[in-house]
Amino acid sequence: MAVFKRESRKARHRTQHDAWVTLDGGFAKRNCTILDLSAGGARLQLSDSGLTASKLDLALSKDVRKTTRCRVVWRKGAIIGVEFLTRT
Repeated sequence: MAVFKRESRKARHRTQHDAWVTLDGGFAKRNCTILDLSAGGARLQLSDSGLTASKLDLALSKDVRKTTRCRVVWRKGAIIGVEFLTRT
């Protein structure tokens, strides 16, 4: 029987914080809600399920000059899981 060691999960904190997802350098901005947050990523509920990008920028205010670059790691309808890559 094979034994797989699962990476230890980082502590997640539930929240209902409004945020914005920007694509293409900030030209396409969409509302979203951060459902939970950890040091390494977040679970987001998008305003629509039409987002197909594999990388995006997450902004915590409408002023999108400060964003966090993210990689989409899973999708389930309008809810996605992202991994934080860099902060600008």
